[in-house]
Formats: sequence, structure tokens, C-alpha cells
Amino acid sequence: MSWFESLILGLVQGLTEFLPISSSAHLRLTAAFAGWHDPGAAFTAITQIGTEAAVLIYFRKDIARIVSTWFRSLYTKALRSEQDAKMGWLVIVGSLPIGILGLVFKDAIVGPARDLRLTATTLIVMGIVLGIADRLAARDEEGGRHRAIRERKTLQQLGVKDGLIFGFCQAMALIPGVSRSGATISGGLLLGFTREAAARYSFLLAIPAVLASGAFEIKDVIEEPGHISWGPTVFATVIAFFVGYAVIAWFMKFITTKSFMPFVIYRILLGILLFVLIGTDVLSPHAGESGS
Repeated sequence: MSWFESLILGLVQGLTEFLPISSSAHLRLTAAFAGWHDPGAAFTAITQIGTEAAVLIYFRKDIARIVSTWFRSLYTKALRSEQDAKMGWLVIVGSLPIGILGLVFKDAIVGPARDLRLTATTLIVMGIVLGIADRLAARDEEGGRHRAIRERKTLQQLGVKDGLIFGFCQAMALIPGVSRSGATISGGLLLGFTREAAARYSFLLAIPAVLASGAFEIKDVIEEPGHISWGPTVFATVIAFFVGYAVIAWFMKFITTKSFMPFVIYRILLGILLFVLIGTDVLSPHAGESGS
């Protein structure tokens, strides 16, 4: 991988990680359209550490409060009813599905799941799901002639069942094209949570999964050197951090007043374009993969 490739891929990772459009799909597509090799699951997992570092800094006060209260609640019974202590457990519970499924289906994730036909399908299908979830949220918030405004749930009303559902939604992002934020936010909206609550829990829930995934990939690369270019990868990770931080700040303001429909339309159009390009042999479904 060249330094120029790492610059572009780092920008793509930072721009797309927190938007409901799938960073893994865009890294894959950027390589395919540019004629580069697929950056691979290891590159994706490591550069995601950069964007998760942006989450840690942006939500540092929330995270410090949650971690502190959770640890103290282990030996102070009075703190166990505190919302921050509960949130600590909910993040742990919500992280179980992706941890288990990620280990079970690791070989498929780094192999067959990177077929661009599957990516195109998930872009369209999850775009439709996000559109439906967004429309239901808008209907509750706006009400109507024969329908009163319905109050949506906040994080204070998040329970273990909700956390597990969020977790399984996050696990769907193991498939390129699904989008971690898109899947979890869609799940949250369908469960009746506000856009802000769904997005905030989505970002918190991603921290253990992404950091663990990156750590495993780093361990594998160290044990089998030569599978990744360390210099360009670290450079891309740093780029992803700075761009990702700016995107989080913008996105958290955006979702308080705006609809997700622009992302829905973008996902569907991109998925259709991919099918057209593949169907007309302009693009191979395995474009960019090693040996393609």
C-alpha cells in the first residue's frame, strides 16, 4: 500500500465510520474503483481504532463517568441503581453478540463476505430498513391530524432486552455494507428511542467491539508479519482519527433536527449503481481482491 492510498483510505474511514453508510463498504469500493487491492479486514479493523479514539475523546466525560460509577458499583451496593452503573452493564451486554459472532464467522468475514454483490445488497436492504425506522420516528415526533405526538424513549429507559437487540443489530455490521451505526440506530429507532439516544448508545456500544477487533488484528499481524504495511496503516489511522472527530461533532448536531433520508437515498442509489456496474461487467464482484 502506498502513502497516497493510505491517505485516501484514512479519509474515507474517518468520513464514513459514524455515518449510516458503512465504512467497510466504502473502503472496499474505494479500492475497487481506484484499481487498488482490497485493503482487507485487518486494515479496516486497525484504522477503526483511530475513529474509536475520536469517540473516546468526544464522549470522554460520559465514558469516564460510566466507567467510574460501574467499577465503584461492584463493591458499593448503593451505586448499582445509578444510571451510569447500569449503562456500564448495558454496554457489556450489548457487546456480547458481535464478540461471539465475530469469532465464529471470522473466516467468512475476511473472505466471501467481501463480495461486492453482497455489499450492494446490504447497502440497499439496510437503506430501506433505515428509511422505515426514520419515518416511524418522524411520525411519532410530528404527530398528525388524527395522531398525537408520541414521546420516544431516552437512554434512561434502556433495558437489558434493548441492549441485546442493539447488540445483535451491531453484529450485522460484520457484513460489509450494513454499517455499524446504521444498523444500531435503525434498531434503536424501531425500538422507540429518540435519534440522539440511539446514536449515543450506538457510539458507546462500538467502543469495546472495535478496540477488541483492532487488538486481535494487531496480534495476528505481529505473529504473521508481512500481511500489512505498518507505516501507511498507522498514517491512515491518524487521518481517520482527526476526520472522524469532526464527523462525530457534526453528526450529533445533525440528528437532533434532521432526517436520515439523505443517507437512505445515497445507500440505495449506490447499491443500484454497483449492481449495474457488476451486471454490465464494468466492475468485477471481486475487484481489488488479491489476485483479481
